[in-house]
Amino acid sequence: MALTESNMFPLGATAPSFTLPDVVSGKQVSLDELKSDTATVIMFICNHCPYVKHVQSQLVRLANDYSPKGVSFIAISSNDAMQYPEDGPDKMKQVAEEFQYPFPYLYDETQEVAKAYQAACTPDFYIFDSKLACVYRGQLDDSRPGNELPVTGSSIRAALDQILGNEPVTVQQKPSMGCNIKWR
Repeated sequence: MALTESNMFPLGATAPSFTLPDVVSGKQVSLDELKSDTATVIMFICNHCPYVKHVQSQLVRLANDYSPKGVSFIAISSNDAMQYPEDGPDKMKQVAEEFQYPFPYLYDETQEVAKAYQAACTPDFYIFDSKLACVYRGQLDDSRPGNELPVTGSSIRAALDQILGNEPVTVQQKPSMGCNIKWR
């Protein structure tokens, strides 16, 4: 595991389009189908990373809190499943069902989507507005494994609250930090 920070995708940039398989439903789904007219949160996660495991329950709470308010959540795993079998589609489906993910968990086998989003680590978070312009990218909150801070999702929650209040996102945007994406 190499500790890696987000690349900080450019604010204002449009979300790159994609169509990927949802490991739970088995269906191909696209960003156009999954996006929201309010806000869309895209999360690059995986199964084996201790940084993702540290925040996993909060991701579920966050989506359960904000989906009823019109926010869409999409999780994507782009890790090389040949080298990291725990991050393969079958195991992804098991984790999604175990944690009752209230969002699709998509598999980016070619890693093209991660590259298009300049994703660098897991977890890596992006929020796009109703026009799919990036308004936030970075961390979930200040908690990391071992730093004893509670996992609250405060950074993402503050950005979503501003969007829902029709305010510009002014949250300090700190890079996310976690395991590097396992490139082929």
